[in-house]
Amino acid sequence: MFSVRMPKWILVLAVALMAGLSSAAYADSGTIRISVLKGGWFIGASGGSGTLTFHGRRYPLSIGGLSAGFVFGASKTDLVGTVSNIRRPSDVAGVYGAAGAGAAVGPGVSAIVLTNEKGAVLTMQGRQAGLMVNADLSGLAISLR
Repeated sequence: MFSVRMPKWILVLAVALMAGLSSAAYADSGTIRISVLKGGWFIGASGGSGTLTFHGRRYPLSIGGLSAGFVFGASKTDLVGTVSNIRRPSDVAGVYGAAGAGAAVGPGVSAIVLTNEKGAVLTMQGRQAGLMVNADLSGLAISLR
């Protein structure tokens, strides 16, 4: 019989890698729908609400945020999409940061991909209406109600 002796550190590394892969394999996804009102004059604020649908259950969401930079106007954005890399509904809660520039006059289409500190990834698209010109850093905070 042939026997191979491996150093223990290789075995520990292999187990750690497999554990990391298995936990990523258990990450799940859901759908998300949010409505956000944003307004400002140099400093902007946003607020709104939404719904996460995860494993057939609906969870109400609260949305708020601030932006700093050049912000002028007001707009309403309705977004729908998916949230991935979550294990439980509370993984959606957190702060999502973005840097961007844009302008909306009247109706327009909006698409965005954001990640929070827990690794949840929001991929959303929708419609934006209003007059908004911005070149800012903004943060969006989502919490479960």
